[in-house]
Amino acid sequence: MTDMRPVGYVIGLLVAILGATMMLPLLADLIEGRGEWHVFLESGIITMLTGIVLSISCSNGVGEGLTIRQTFLLTTGVWVALPFFGAIPFLFGETELRFVDAYFEAMSGLTTTGSTVISGLDDLPQGLLLWRGLLQWLGGIGIIVVAMVFLPELRVGGMQIFRSEGFETMGKILPRAQEIAGQISLIYVFLTFVCMLVYTGLGMGFFDAIVHAMTTIATGGFSNYDTSFASFSGPTEYAAAVFMILAALPFVRYVQFANGNTNSLWQDSQIQTFLVTILVLVVVMAVFLTTVFPHHWEQAFRESLFNITSIISGTGYASVDYMTWGSFPVMLFFLIGLIGGCAGSTACSIKIFRYQLLFASIKTQIRRIRSPHGVFTPQYGGRTIGTDVLTSVMSFFMFFVLSLGVLAWALALTGLDFITSVSGAATALANVGPGLGSQIGPAGNFAELNDTAKWLLSIGMLVGRLELLAVYALFTVQFWRN
Repeated sequence: MTDMRPVGYVIGLLVAILGATMMLPLLADLIEGRGEWHVFLESGIITMLTGIVLSISCSNGVGEGLTIRQTFLLTTGVWVALPFFGAIPFLFGETELRFVDAYFEAMSGLTTTGSTVISGLDDLPQGLLLWRGLLQWLGGIGIIVVAMVFLPELRVGGMQIFRSEGFETMGKILPRAQEIAGQISLIYVFLTFVCMLVYTGLGMGFFDAIVHAMTTIATGGFSNYDTSFASFSGPTEYAAAVFMILAALPFVRYVQFANGNTNSLWQDSQIQTFLVTILVLVVVMAVFLTTVFPHHWEQAFRESLFNITSIISGTGYASVDYMTWGSFPVMLFFLIGLIGGCAGSTACSIKIFRYQLLFASIKTQIRRIRSPHGVFTPQYGGRTIGTDVLTSVMSFFMFFVLSLGVLAWALALTGLDFITSVSGAATALANVGPGLGSQIGPAGNFAELNDTAKWLLSIGMLVGRLELLAVYALFTVQFWRN
């Protein structure tokens, strides 16, 4: 029998912390004077009391670490429980969403997906807008800790290759989480603060700068406006692109850089591949826009840089409706949404390192075919890739494609058209934000989808954010055997 007390203790603490953060939008509502502050007071009290009671009731079972089974349960349990409480302000606030919509919005925020069911963002109270930004900001720092502590321990999707990257406290998961969270949080807050200052300096209002800085560094994409980043000027798009790229790089490299290892950022092959990929895609798209449309070269480059960076990092901002650019850009945006940023960042989707490992394996197989008697081993970052890592990565790709097909098929059964079903499944599993088509594309949102589709997409966001296998393992017989 699995002892659930350590799992409940941590979930209770995080729920209480989530409730405490509701005091920030409460203050924003008091300052604005819209009379919505009581929503966050009531929501915060309910959330904090629930978290405190749960944590206290489970405190007598807390030890130095967690078993693998407890770690799996904690990883998934946190991302199921927190959206439940994060949805409360959407239920009782001015939006007055139904539970399915409120949970979808909170799940989208905490998984940094960026899909939304809310229209009329321009007129919402600042407290609710700040809450949306806070959900993504908290989800961003949370997923970094999960990616650097839990997933390597669980050997999910090849993440074990980063098992000792910069932190040597193996076997003590909870102390390791505290250590990493402390160092990463400082860098995370610093990047958010600098981003806010830059946005403010470029003419963005102070409140808008705060919220957009949080959702930029979280690569979440929630905006205060229905038109997303189209509400801001050109220079702001350049700044946003830079900070989205910075947020999509491995945060452990920032820690190493801050501790004196100045070469850590520049020598990481994952970072190099990510930046080169963005450069090539931007050049291709800019050339296309200047050739096919009457775009000035600067406009073409800016719109290409911003929107490609937004999609590949999983942020999901949009400065234009790229659905009007034609079939080639639309297909390109769909494909790059399945690439993602670097492991150990706030970015989502498949991740650059998995493609590197896949291509390294393919290259090795080709060399073996040409030289059957030779001895070749795939390499990553100058290290030999173990068979367990390659197997894990191949399993991830297989499960991702299978999950994409099953989710798209299930969405189609609810009555959605082909484009909406496939792109909706992809954007949920890859945690990108906007889909394709007139309904859930960059100019639309997810409000008009049926309830079943919203629940399916919420599950897809959860599964995708936790790298699929961390969730799927819970539904196997072997997991529950002693």
